[in-house]
Amino acid sequence: MQSRPAELGEFGFAGDDRVVPFQVEGLDVRGRAVQLGPLLNTILGRHDYPQPVAQLLAEAIVLTVLIGTSLKFEGKFIVQTKSDGPVDLLVADFSTPENLRAYARFNEEALAEAIAAGRTSPQELLGTGVLAFTIDQGSFMQPYQGIVPLDGASLEDIAGVYFRQSEQIPTRVRLGVAELFDRDGEGRPRRGWRAGGLIAQFLPEAPERMRQPDLHGGDGDNGERAFSEDDSWSEARMLVETIDADELTDPQVGIERLLFRLFHERGVRVYEPQAVYDRCSCSREKVKGVLKGFSEDEIASSSEDGKISVTCEFCSTVYHYEAEEVRDA
Repeated sequence: MQSRPAELGEFGFAGDDRVVPFQVEGLDVRGRAVQLGPLLNTILGRHDYPQPVAQLLAEAIVLTVLIGTSLKFEGKFIVQTKSDGPVDLLVADFSTPENLRAYARFNEEALAEAIAAGRTSPQELLGTGVLAFTIDQGSFMQPYQGIVPLDGASLEDIAGVYFRQSEQIPTRVRLGVAELFDRDGEGRPRRGWRAGGLIAQFLPEAPERMRQPDLHGGDGDNGERAFSEDDSWSEARMLVETIDADELTDPQVGIERLLFRLFHERGVRVYEPQAVYDRCSCSREKVKGVLKGFSEDEIASSSEDGKISVTCEFCSTVYHYEAEEVRDA
């Protein structure tokens, strides 16, 4: 007898690389959750990043997917760090409604020294700098950019600061990354990656219930002003904080099961999952458009035997051009 296909809301329905919107009406909470498997493994494996770099980029990817899939317009959402640490650049670029690309840049010598010394926390690898969230709705709209300092213990913490400062919506973000090891069909060691994340936001009908503690005012501010957090948000936030990183990455748990574990007493509703794909936005014509702006000296210095080769940092696709083709463009 043939088994029936899974239906919306059943455990395992969404699977990997599909963002699940959810709502907990009893707590006035909405959010999205995801587990990334093949997509993440492909992106990270393409560049064979060292383990600490891959873990940081994976967190940035999950964060980008969770926020990017909430956009209701045609455009881009970009998460980017710029800092002075061994990993000086992380960038994840989401083009609505479903395309993702990501890239990390690091100093090999500085990274090796940090790893040897055991300095592999996010703060130590990223160093001092900023995390920027950019929303680009196209050429006819002014891009919006929110910038927060890299002064948290993790991207999860820093993202919380962004939501508090920019959107002023009570928000809790959880991110988890795991490196997996197994063996292929011939018994050879194989490395793989999984990641997961959840974002929960408090959106009651009465906006005054969304009040949050005042931000620290700096020197002389002892932070002792009275504040009473809404009970529903307190409950939701504490439930989200119980999530273990293993639950976010375990393929046997799945997003629907995780949401049920968290909110079954309050009743959680899930909606149709949204797939995301590893798709770069580069093309031969786009790269040629960049080369068209090169000066004669730049064309000469970039040419070898009359040819120019350009490799996309995101997807590693190599584009070849004749130098004369660029001059005549």
